[in-house]
Amino acid sequence: MKNLKLIIAREYMSMVGRKSFILMTIFIPILMIVVIALPVGIAYLNDKGSDVETIAVFDRSGRYAGALTDTELYHFTSFNLDAPVEDAHRLFEYAKATGADPIAAVVIPADIDSTANATIYSENTINIALKSHITSVLGDTLSRARVARSGVPNLQKIIDDAHVSVDLKSVKLDEQGNQSESSSEMAMALGFILSFITYMFVLSYGAMIMNGVIEEKTNRIVEVIVSSCRPFELMMGKIIGVALVGLTQLAIWAVMLGLASVIVGAVTGVSMMSAMGPDVPATAAANMPDGDFSEVLRAIYSIDYTRILICFVLYFIGGYLLYAALFAAFGSAVDQAADASQFTMPIIMIMIVALYAGMACVENPNGPMAMWCSMIPFTSPIVMMVRLPYDVPMWQLALSIGILFSTAALIVWIAARIYRTGILLYGKKTSFKDLIRWMK
Repeated sequence: MKNLKLIIAREYMSMVGRKSFILMTIFIPILMIVVIALPVGIAYLNDKGSDVETIAVFDRSGRYAGALTDTELYHFTSFNLDAPVEDAHRLFEYAKATGADPIAAVVIPADIDSTANATIYSENTINIALKSHITSVLGDTLSRARVARSGVPNLQKIIDDAHVSVDLKSVKLDEQGNQSESSSEMAMALGFILSFITYMFVLSYGAMIMNGVIEEKTNRIVEVIVSSCRPFELMMGKIIGVALVGLTQLAIWAVMLGLASVIVGAVTGVSMMSAMGPDVPATAAANMPDGDFSEVLRAIYSIDYTRILICFVLYFIGGYLLYAALFAAFGSAVDQAADASQFTMPIIMIMIVALYAGMACVENPNGPMAMWCSMIPFTSPIVMMVRLPYDVPMWQLALSIGILFSTAALIVWIAARIYRTGILLYGKKTSFKDLIRWMK
């Protein structure tokens, strides 16, 4: 145990003491916020920064050109050209002769009421937003025209009144019958974030272990180290030391999240500490002012973070042990990082499949696929992160965690047998057949 503690301390301090660790710990949350907000900002800037483009409209029916009104991005100009046009270029020539410079020309035929067909001409491929806008406007206008021709008085008003938008409020009941607000959208978002964090951490820290093993093997430092300790102690020291680094990073993020909650609580009067339990206090929810921001806060505080945090740490440790042992074993079997791709590619593919399975399970988090994927130890650390906000039954959690840690212990034992042989083997091209022989 003395040697193991020394190795763990060395691995931990060598990584935590780096400036890159401090910088990444601080900037990764900021980067995640930027990644989430970037698409919204880009879409906003894209709309605001675009010039208004002219669209020529040739309405041969004489009834629907007025439906295409100007938007923030497009200016629709109607032209009267009754004569049939065989050459579409003449449409642009006709529009340009009047001083317009259209990027596209929409031709509404005279028989559009019966055919529901229109044509848009352009010299370049039009964007999907313009096509969708024209299709939607003409479709709605034709529908209203057909309703008007039916002859039924006030039919359009009846149809408009028949469209009802339902505001569905989600309320969760516990065993005692207490009520608390819940949000499927917030549960989905939290599940995606947790699964992505698990995927990112397991993959990045597992790769660090593999690269460290390869580096020590290439520099022949490992020959000196194993003269003072067993290969199993060296492997487990690396795995545990890097795991503590990951948990330290998560703890720092938890503190940062707590500080953010305190700041939000000072502004809104509600702290996230009220969410650290099975229910959100009714008094805290009642004292919150109405509004969109308050609804978001209620949705955030409606989740049982205590249970999710405990399960997240357990699945993170179990999944990390499983994959880190494989990365360490494969790193010991090669002399260069480039040669490890044949072994690591299956691991990466399994993790990618687990990530996609988790995304697919959002629509049915308690379905058969979600349940079985959360039992398979190679996919459960990621898939279960998506299911956790949806209140997974306790027996499934216990069974899944038991299978995960049992499999992780088996993989660590197998990896140790590969590691003790491969760590001192040089200049030999290793295959899966060799790994199986070393296991035996």
